[in-house]
Amino acid sequence: MSEAFKYLFTPLKVGSIIVRNRILTTAHVTNFAKDNLPTETMAYYYAERAKGGIGLIIIQGCAVHPTSRAFNDKLVYAFDDRAIPGLKIIADMAHEYGAKIFGECFHAGIRMTGVYSSLPIWGPSDVSDPAYRETPHEMEMEEIEELIEGYAKSAENFKKAGFDGTEVHCAHGYQLMQWLSPLFNKRTDKYGGSMEKRMTLPLEIIDRIREKVGREFVVGVRITGDELTPGGYTLDDMKAFAKRLEETGKTDFIDVSIGNPFTTFLQVAPMYVRPGHTVYLSAGIKEVVGLPVFIVGRVTDPVLAESILAEGKADMVAMTRALIADPELPNKAREGRLDDIRACVGDMQDCTGKFGAGTGIGCIQNPAVSREKEWGIGTLKPAEKRKRVMVVGGGPAGMEAARVAALRGHEVILYEKEGELGGQVNLAAKLPGREEISQVARWLELQLKKLGVKMILGKEVTPEVVDEVKPDAVVVATGAEYVKTGFTAFRPQMPSIPGAEQENVVTPEAILRGQVKAGKKVVILDEDGFIVPLGIAELLASEGSQVEVLSRMLYVGMDLDGNTLTMVYSRNFKEGVKLSPLTYMKEISGNNVVAFHVFSKEERKIEGVDTVVLATRRKANNELYERLKGRVAELYAVGDCVAPRRLGMAIYEGQKIGRQL
Repeated sequence: MSEAFKYLFTPLKVGSIIVRNRILTTAHVTNFAKDNLPTETMAYYYAERAKGGIGLIIIQGCAVHPTSRAFNDKLVYAFDDRAIPGLKIIADMAHEYGAKIFGECFHAGIRMTGVYSSLPIWGPSDVSDPAYRETPHEMEMEEIEELIEGYAKSAENFKKAGFDGTEVHCAHGYQLMQWLSPLFNKRTDKYGGSMEKRMTLPLEIIDRIREKVGREFVVGVRITGDELTPGGYTLDDMKAFAKRLEETGKTDFIDVSIGNPFTTFLQVAPMYVRPGHTVYLSAGIKEVVGLPVFIVGRVTDPVLAESILAEGKADMVAMTRALIADPELPNKAREGRLDDIRACVGDMQDCTGKFGAGTGIGCIQNPAVSREKEWGIGTLKPAEKRKRVMVVGGGPAGMEAARVAALRGHEVILYEKEGELGGQVNLAAKLPGREEISQVARWLELQLKKLGVKMILGKEVTPEVVDEVKPDAVVVATGAEYVKTGFTAFRPQMPSIPGAEQENVVTPEAILRGQVKAGKKVVILDEDGFIVPLGIAELLASEGSQVEVLSRMLYVGMDLDGNTLTMVYSRNFKEGVKLSPLTYMKEISGNNVVAFHVFSKEERKIEGVDTVVLATRRKANNELYERLKGRVAELYAVGDCVAPRRLGMAIYEGQKIGRQL
């Protein structure tokens, strides 16, 4: 074991069990369930983290009542006995690899819609959630009793399935936190009013759970340490709740998080938020209780996790998204292989972003997520025949293809026409607050060096170069680039916006590469729907430009996950950027831009524009691939040169082809 991690790999007693180390993954929605039952995909997903060396797994929140049909059929119904066999498979697979596993008892309360269940949503009062805005049914005493029994029944089912414990979810603005919060609990009976009364329902639930599961089964509570919202509860309130939980003698741990419906961007924080931003909350709770205290909050580095433990600010550290990116993080840290850890960069698009879109979660860097059975740890087999593989393009798709091919034993030569590897990742890292994304390329490059991949930089590959190398297989990963053309739903027949050929009209790449210096007044057209237009807007505004972003979509950056969008909007508005949705560009004439509203068709002229940035269409650089057809025995295209897409798809395709070679 690495001497650097004295605390991280020290076992911890939690209730009646011993957890082998201090690393856990907290409950997070995976969307892997089906028909409200566990699936094989879920089992392999959690087993992968156990195999990677984690100490404790808390599986995704599982519904305790039919009124908590929050994510259609993708939330496990823990209260339903039909879930027990699937849960048992999950528990058995986690135990096989030495991890402990808890199930989380969850009810969404007002943070959902009744569309999926056709039932009214239940809450302590008739106060609506700010996002869903559906007026809830104020729960009656009989319904409160039904809810309490649902929590207890769910915990009992976890025990029957062989789990080691359960966690009662009282955080993030969901059902039980709503009872704790004066923002949502307006009751005047025994469940409302003072903080002491607002604790009543969670305490009654824990009492009932203990009646069902006994004292040996571990029971803990997840809380939001501070609502950080005017009128909400504070850390001092949660200290009082924590002390009360300990005094009952029925609670074995407290899991501290952050966030309510108004601050979800802190709950699952993007790269703009500093790592470990919630640690002060767990430290505050530890001041008043002797129970084990867990903490979560963008802890992606085992060195940071170790320091949190060493300073006594928590007893276990959740590294949830870090373990999505690299399930082997615990084993690698224990063995001192820190350079081999694929660090989570807080990009959000394939974890939170996919969850928000209603699909199974993923990871931009780890395409094995949701494919653990086929692509997980130990599935990469040596090639039957060693080949000379030529990879053309040193962006993420090419680098991943080269890495996986080399791992399988092939001789790999990677060519990149630029002087450095990374491709579009290098440009993305130039956007304000996005520097962490550069770690994606750095990790891949380091792995290629360790694997002995020959890398030739600053050389453009032609068919003649391929003929000289005489490879057995060629992987073309030549990427894509922005072009000043539209081909949008408004102008599919036109190659460009009139005036796009002017010298003051540029692409995002020209700005990020420093090829163009933007003027004092800038108009950006967002056809990308992603981070680039907003990132460039912030960048230029911070340098003194007056910036307006036009987008024909309902809002600028429409394809971004909500948490990233919240942070990026905040940063843009602080820099004075003007965002104009439902607006498109009719023409550019000299220093004037004619824009129009997409529904009313009303036109307006934006005068005195020095620079126009068209974040419109990216064109695949597939010329080499087309020219190589019929010239090599095995030819593959991966990433943006197939079709320009997002980073996660590029790495997925690199992995896929690397396994096929």
